[in-house]
Amino acid sequence: MSVLTKIIATLDTMAPADRQIGQFIVDNPDEMLRLSSVALGEQTGRSQSSVVKFAQKLGYPSYQQLKLAVSEAKAQQWQAPPGMVHGSIDRADGYVAVQQKLVAGKLAAMQQTMSVNSEQTMERVLDLLDRAERIHLAGVSASSLVARDFAIKLMKLGRNVLHDSDSHVQLASAASLGTRDVMLAFSHSGTSIETVRIAELAKQRGATVVVISSLRDNPLSAISDIVLHSVSDEDNVRSSSITARDAQLALTDLLFILLVQREDDANDHIHRSEAAVAALKVR
Repeated sequence: MSVLTKIIATLDTMAPADRQIGQFIVDNPDEMLRLSSVALGEQTGRSQSSVVKFAQKLGYPSYQQLKLAVSEAKAQQWQAPPGMVHGSIDRADGYVAVQQKLVAGKLAAMQQTMSVNSEQTMERVLDLLDRAERIHLAGVSASSLVARDFAIKLMKLGRNVLHDSDSHVQLASAASLGTRDVMLAFSHSGTSIETVRIAELAKQRGATVVVISSLRDNPLSAISDIVLHSVSDEDNVRSSSITARDAQLALTDLLFILLVQREDDANDHIHRSEAAVAALKVR
């Protein structure tokens, strides 16, 4: 996971001193790389020890190790394609600028989401889905749309899937889960009360709980057995959770493709599903 992505995702939960240091690093990564711990402390109005402790809280034994991580993050950082603008959409933006910022924001969210989830974690989730007797997908609002999309894909693979947009029905379904079942709970904020309650109930019933949520610590992630992270610049785009939804969809599409690769008869399942639906299309 990129250290810059981690800092951005946790800024709101940091203590004031750490937030000031973190914000400076995010806003001025190139300048930070030229500064000593003493100089960075002077730039942010904090002490050298505060800078060193900030590095340690992020998991780096020294400030030099933090600088190395920032340097690596800069080298790998996603860049908008030439001619494409990436930034906050403003009311005064013209049609072309809105187009470019929207597409660039979507691309950034998907690329960063892919980068923060390790192959090992994805493999663990795939193993759980392979072994699950039943798979319950939970989510409300925009996350419910993502859950429904993934439920349809899993059904095409012949999986026993439970999903309903009504949170009361989701609770009832969660109450029927057992130790051989898996719950996938979607919430970018991780604070949706309905989804948290549904996941809690599934956990009480002995089901394995997989959460798809943001990098920030939140009540839903605290319940989980495994967390997959979605990265989204929702502070800049407040239009119906656009980039959060795209980040979640990118993850579920990846899971679906990897499941198809694992199963020898996956294409047979999909073709039978397509044939059944084809009979309902106008010719």
